[in-house]
Amino acid sequence: MRIWITRAEPGASRTAEKVRALGHEPVVAPLLEVHPLPGEIALDGVAALAFTSANGVRAFAERSEERALPVYTVGDATAAAARKAGFAKVASADGDLDALADLIAAQATGLVLAPGPREPAGDLPRALAAQGVTARALALYETLPVFPRNAIGGLGQVDAVLVHSPKAGERLAVVLGGKPGPAAYCISAAAAAPLAGQPFAEVRWAEHPDEDSLLKLLPSPNETGP
Repeated sequence: MRIWITRAEPGASRTAEKVRALGHEPVVAPLLEVHPLPGEIALDGVAALAFTSANGVRAFAERSEERALPVYTVGDATAAAARKAGFAKVASADGDLDALADLIAAQATGLVLAPGPREPAGDLPRALAAQGVTARALALYETLPVFPRNAIGGLGQVDAVLVHSPKAGERLAVVLGGKPGPAAYCISAAAAAPLAGQPFAEVRWAEHPDEDSLLKLLPSPNETGP
């Protein structure tokens, strides 16, 4: 199968390696690009950091030398990115934003800083406030849409598309503009929601919101034939 990978780089290339290892042909054509935002990182009074994506980890690590603060992450892939960046105290919620809020509320004390995108998919500070935890978001990057001309031109030869976020799902729906699409495999129900009512061959989402669960949706090469 030829699998269209829509996520932004550098994640797209890492996903392509996994797709290739499963016996499929990856088509890397991101629908989004990550752009850093200006501004200082003020850590006065911050007791812990919370990350909802590896992009957030990278954006923070590129601009701050702070590595001693405890880190809480939404999932294991983000936790791995934090450890790779040099953070030693890393705890993973291994779930979604609500699971991350529960983990932080159970373990953290003091102000929690959540570095991430300008337009996050969920409101972590609000979820934490509901549990009595003080937190604030810090926008370090934004994801902007791109038009993958090569992928669109070859859509007839693409068997499936991977959707890693709700924003990517929204962009995919816009790019296809109501035209028939291949099978769409999404990392979560929220990522699949923008595709509802669109003429895809099928739309499915992972049981758990992580990439390993997403890739399990792909048929094996033996099932798809030569």
